[in-house]
Amino acid sequence: MSHCRQYLRTPLSRREMLSRCGNGFGALALAALGQDPAFAGPVPRAVGIQGAREPHYKPAARNVIFLYMDGGPSQMDTFDPKPRLKSEHGKPFGMKMEPTQFNNNGSTLASPWEFRPGGVSGLPVSDLFPRVRERADDLCVIRSMVSEFSEHTSANYFLHTGHGLVGRPSAGAWFTYGLGSENRELPAFVVLNGGLVPPGGTENFGSGFLPASYQGSIFTSGAVPVANIQRGEPSVASQDRKLDLVRRLDRSWLSRLGHSDAVESAVANHELAYRMQAAVPGLLDVNGESEAVRRLYGLEAEYAPTRIFARQCLLARRLVERGVRFIELTCPAVGGDRWDQHGGLKVGHENNARAVDQPIAGLLTDLKALGLLDSTLVLWAGEFGRTPFAQGSDGRDHNPFGFSVWVAGGGFRGGMAYGATDEYGYKAVENRVEIYDLYATILNQLGLDHTRLTYRFGGRDMRLTDVHGHVLRELLA
Repeated sequence: MSHCRQYLRTPLSRREMLSRCGNGFGALALAALGQDPAFAGPVPRAVGIQGAREPHYKPAARNVIFLYMDGGPSQMDTFDPKPRLKSEHGKPFGMKMEPTQFNNNGSTLASPWEFRPGGVSGLPVSDLFPRVRERADDLCVIRSMVSEFSEHTSANYFLHTGHGLVGRPSAGAWFTYGLGSENRELPAFVVLNGGLVPPGGTENFGSGFLPASYQGSIFTSGAVPVANIQRGEPSVASQDRKLDLVRRLDRSWLSRLGHSDAVESAVANHELAYRMQAAVPGLLDVNGESEAVRRLYGLEAEYAPTRIFARQCLLARRLVERGVRFIELTCPAVGGDRWDQHGGLKVGHENNARAVDQPIAGLLTDLKALGLLDSTLVLWAGEFGRTPFAQGSDGRDHNPFGFSVWVAGGGFRGGMAYGATDEYGYKAVENRVEIYDLYATILNQLGLDHTRLTYRFGGRDMRLTDVHGHVLRELLA
């Protein structure tokens, strides 16, 4: 046996392995680019984002803007009026209390804000959102959302991925996996971070077991909005020469590399980053927008968080115009907590609402004026709602049993409320809606059958809606 060993192939050293793998990136990228001259047409979904793909059927919408309200806005203080809370304010709560996050439960707590009808439809909206109320005829309010989790991290994973544990692809990753990209210079899934990363971290925007090309690209409101985007070479010409050298070196090693999602995704991401160096500055430069548009969104508002979110909303519109599929906006910091008012409900909710009310209304108005709202689906949602009884004396605890979200545009009916909670706003009692149902309906509007949008992993075909979900036809125009 000792003589036989001389015929065995000598294993690669670590240095040789790294050299071969590292030098292969450029050639793979060159081969991929050679097959992608027009950046369009159907391609295998597992390869990574390359071009627009044919949906399962004719879509009503092409893009999604997700206005993520981090922390859980209170449904009975925003879009689900409950007069009984006012008549029983300060009295013992009239229903059995489920276990809460902190169990410091107090008496029935009325909303500090009045509800008034908005638009022709008369859809009631709280005084927290006077400008959004003006767009009431565009809103499809779902008052019977439920979650399976009452803790922020798991509830955020559930809201973003349809699963309460880390590791699943986010909705944005699934949507771009299904539809591909319409823009060669920008990511198909962009997260506009206003300053607050949700509990659970950036895994809320991750690609999970999908190829890494589908994860969200985070743009911040800071001085360097996109990480690692700065040009590393002193000139375009020197960078091109360096890339060309890498490609020429890679040709000798290309035949030794087999198919690898990880490698191909890394190549795709690096090539996209190269193209973004030219595209991102123009996207972020909003100085060319008219003064009327700047005022509409609130770019010059007195309140700094309003200015931050206004810029995000305006960038969301500009990204839609450039064909970006899925844009998620996170909330700006308001000097206290996000929409998570365990105490100081009035001040906390008013600060958060002040930051987002005008920009959201401006976004809806602008999209509609430009003829983009019909093809753009705007989702407003937090991970859960709040309790109708107090935590302590002036806060509300987490409530996953019934809360409100809304959708505008994208073929959804406007000026309507769907589902209902009980008289206190505690639990969904009519047309209960799960996150799977919501995503099944959104995918339907994008031309995708949620039962057919699958990815083979762990021995079975996985999907965003798992084994659940029904399209809510009643919500559709």
